[in-house]
Amino acid sequence: MIKKMVIPLLLGAFLTGSCQQKKKKTLAANQGSQELSYELIVPDLHIPWGFQFLPGNSILYTEKEGKLVHFINGKKTDIKGLPEIYVRGQGGLLDLQLHPNYAQNGWLYFTYASPAGDKKGGHTALMRARIKNNQLVDKQLLYKAQPNSTDGRHFGSRIEFDDQGYVYFSIGERGNRDVNPQDITRDGGKIYRLKDDGTIPDDNPFSNQSNAKKAIYTYGHRNPQGMKRNPVTQDIWIHEHGPMGGDEINIIKPGKNYGWPKASFGKNYNGSQLTPYTTLPDIEPPIHYWDPSIAPSGMVFITSDKYGNWKGNLLVGSLKFQYLALCFLDGNSVVKEKKLLEGIGRVRSLEQGPDGYIYAGIEGLGIIKLQR
Repeated sequence: MIKKMVIPLLLGAFLTGSCQQKKKKTLAANQGSQELSYELIVPDLHIPWGFQFLPGNSILYTEKEGKLVHFINGKKTDIKGLPEIYVRGQGGLLDLQLHPNYAQNGWLYFTYASPAGDKKGGHTALMRARIKNNQLVDKQLLYKAQPNSTDGRHFGSRIEFDDQGYVYFSIGERGNRDVNPQDITRDGGKIYRLKDDGTIPDDNPFSNQSNAKKAIYTYGHRNPQGMKRNPVTQDIWIHEHGPMGGDEINIIKPGKNYGWPKASFGKNYNGSQLTPYTTLPDIEPPIHYWDPSIAPSGMVFITSDKYGNWKGNLLVGSLKFQYLALCFLDGNSVVKEKKLLEGIGRVRSLEQGPDGYIYAGIEGLGIIKLQR
């Protein structure tokens, strides 16, 4: 079921002692909703695109400008040895994900805008590596989209593993909406699936199709910047930016077309009609969309008991309106939303920590811990 949500203006509501600069702030609740507080765990960050919790009560995070940083005991240490990164517009060092067996094999996966290739500019790449003595070692380029472009838009990108060890990652359509997303012989506007070593699974939906990019799992996407595995169904959920209106939440199904730009709930930025269709017979419809656009980035399912009746629901960050959207779920439907921490800043990334608390990467602020 597709449910349009026009959100009313209301405010809803492990690492300890590691940062002497951390702050606690309470945002007064409005219209009967409960009080929330947050604790600033990692201060003074610019664009914390992705972060992960490492063994030993520490955090590894990316800064879009091209920094990979280990934060432990209140200290930030740059990890050296990153590949060359193309920093332009929305491109730079992007998402970060640990292998499900990270404690045993040490593999770290990250996406970034890479200038590798003959053409000027860059395109999204997926790499894995290990960390030794604050240095990336054993680097392996698993996928590099082609061709490069100097356009600064729509690199994606998020990374997620399923329960069988396959790795999924998103690449935006790079601003080339009329060519890339609907063409499976081209990169961009796709969700990709690989084995953890970068090889392509034999049962990928287009693995036997001539000229197709064999790593493609789904197509017809605009710019997905949220991806998480549903802990109940094990499905991969994504959200993606629409144009003016039409940000979407989708559930990824092999080989499906998600419509961009043939079908959309959004309009062109000048207000004109983009397409007369919100869905078509050969299009997988979104389970939820936003109008107006919230510019979603980062998402996390709440699986701990730290937040009471919020357990089992979904949090999505808003870049445009600078809040957290708490999406109440009924199966695969979003039935209600609540705004949290309105005005906190552009919410770029979200994770649930090993302590059960939700952490958020806020542009211009840092990584915060949410407490209810």
